Amino acid sequence: MEFTPRRILDNALDAVGNTPLIRLDKIAAEEGLKCNLLGKLEFVSAGGSVKDRIAKAMVLAAEKEGKLIPGKSVVIEPTSGNTGIGLAMACAIKGYSVVITMPKKMSLEKEALLRALGAQVIRTPDEEPWDSPRSHIGVACKLQREIEHGIILDQYRNENNPLAHEYTTGPEIIASVVSTPSTSSRPSSMKVDAFVAGAGTGGTITGVSRALKKTHNADCTVVGVDPIGSILAVPDNLNSSGEGSPYVVEGIGYDFIPDVLSRDVADVNHWVKTADEDAFKAVQALMRKEGLLVGGSSGSALSGALTWLKSDQGRRVAETEGLNVVVLLPDGIRNYMSKEWFLKNAFHTEHSDLATRIAGILAQEEIVPIQQASLL
Repeated sequence: MEFTPRRILDNALDAVGNTPLIRLDKIAAEEGLKCNLLGKLEFVSAGGSVKDRIAKAMVLAAEKEGKLIPGKSVVIEPTSGNTGIGLAMACAIKGYSVVITMPKKMSLEKEALLRALGAQVIRTPDEEPWDSPRSHIGVACKLQREIEHGIILDQYRNENNPLAHEYTTGPEIIASVVSTPSTSSRPSSMKVDAFVAGAGTGGTITGVSRALKKTHNADCTVVGVDPIGSILAVPDNLNSSGEGSPYVVEGIGYDFIPDVLSRDVADVNHWVKTADEDAFKAVQALMRKEGLLVGGSSGSALSGALTWLKSDQGRRVAETEGLNVVVLLPDGIRNYMSKEWFLKNAFHTEHSDLATRIAGILAQEEIVPIQQASLL
C-alpha cells in the first residue's frame, strides 16, 4: 500500500487544518442530487474543530504584535466552546494562562476539555443578551479589566478570524477540488461552484468566500446558514419568525452582528434558516449513511445546503452533473455525547428486520445447549 510520509511536527499547532474533503455520495443519491456534494471535515484538526484555525492565527498574530507577554499574559475569551478549546490548546503549548467564559447551554464535554487543557471556565446565563454585564461577553470584559495582563483576543472583531479562513480553509478546498480529476464516472467542473457554511462569528464563511471569489471562481455561490432564533441572516425579514427564541444547536447564530461577519450580498449570496429538528436529522444521516461522527452545527450546514439546493436559486446547481457543492462540517460529536438530542439519535432507533431477528434468536437462549453457548 502506497502512502505519503509526513514529517515530524513540532507541536499540535502544526496539526491544525489540512483537513480532507469527502464525498457525501449516499446522501446526494438519496436526495436526488446530480451535483457533487462534498463535506469539509474539520473535526480531524488537532483541537477537534474549525475554530482551531482562528485560535492559532489570533495567538500567533498577538505574539508577533507584542500583545502577548510570555509568562505574564492571561488570555480571556467569551466563546461557545470550540474557539476556547483551540485557544486553550494553543496557550498550553505557548505557556499562557487562559480564562474562558461560556453560556450554560454549551455542553459539559466542552467544559471538561477546557479544564483538561488547563483553562479556567466561567459559565454564564443563557438568557442574558450579548451586551449584558452578566453575559459571557460582559463577564469576559469585566475579568479583562480586573486581571493584570488580561487580554481578550476577541474572535468577534479580530481580523485574523476571517483571514485564517481566507488563507487556509479556502485554499485547502480549492486545492482539493482542482487536484481531483474529472472522470466519466465522477465528472467535475474542476471548480467550487457553491459553498455552504453555518455562521457564528461569521469569520469562516466570510474568509472562505473571499478566497473562493477572489482567487478561484468569482461566480461561486456562497450560502450562509443561520438557526431560527438568531438574527444573522440577510435580509432581516428572514429573522422575524422565531427571533429571540432559544435553539439547541451550539456554535452558530447570535443575537448581535459580529464585526467579522460580512453581510454584503457580494460575499454571502443567499441565507437559509434552519431548525434544531432538521439539523439533528441531518447529523443522523451523516453518521449512518456516510460514517461521519459530526456535531450539531454540521447537521445545520447540511440541512441548509439541502434546503438551498431545492430552492429556485439552488435547483440549477442540484440538477447539473459535475458541479461541486462544498459543505463545511465544523466539528465532531465528541463535544456533544451527553446532550439529549444525541442520546435520542443514538438509542431511540427505528424498528428493523435485523433487530427482530436478533430478538428472536436471543429469546431461545434458555434452550440452547451449554456446549453450544460459546458459539453465540
